[in-house]
Amino acid sequence: QVQLVETGGGLVQAGGSLTLSCAASGRTFSNYGMGWFRQAPGKEREFVAAISWNGGRTHYADSVKDRFTIFRDNAKNTLYLQMNSLKPEDTAVYFCAARPGILVVTTAADYDYWGQGTQVTVSS
Repeated sequence: QVQLVETGGGLVQAGGSLTLSCAASGRTFSNYGMGWFRQAPGKEREFVAAISWNGGRTHYADSVKDRFTIFRDNAKNTLYLQMNSLKPEDTAVYFCAARPGILVVTTAADYDYWGQGTQVTVSS
C-alpha cells in the first residue's frame, strides 16, 4: 500500500503561481512512477503530468505544457507540481497518483494509488 497526501492548493488570481506537493508513505517511493491528474466540476478526471521513478522522464498534457513542471524528491518521498501562469480553466481538484514500475503513464486507470485531492481555484 502507498498512502498519498496532497497539499498546496488554494485560491490564486489568473497569472499567478502555486506549487502542489504530494507526500508518499508506505512503500519505497522510488519504485513508483507518479502522476498528477485533475477533475473540474462536471468533467472527467484528466491527465496533467507524469514523471518516471527517477525523474529522468516527464510528460505533460498539451494544456499545461510550458506552464507546469512536475518533479520529485525521492529522498523526501515527495512529488511536486509547480504551476505558473495559471488560468481560470486550471480550476479543479488536483490528485496525485502512483503506480509501480519505470514507465511514464498518462492513463488514470493504470494508476494503483491515489491521494484525496487538493482544490485549486483560479480567479479571473
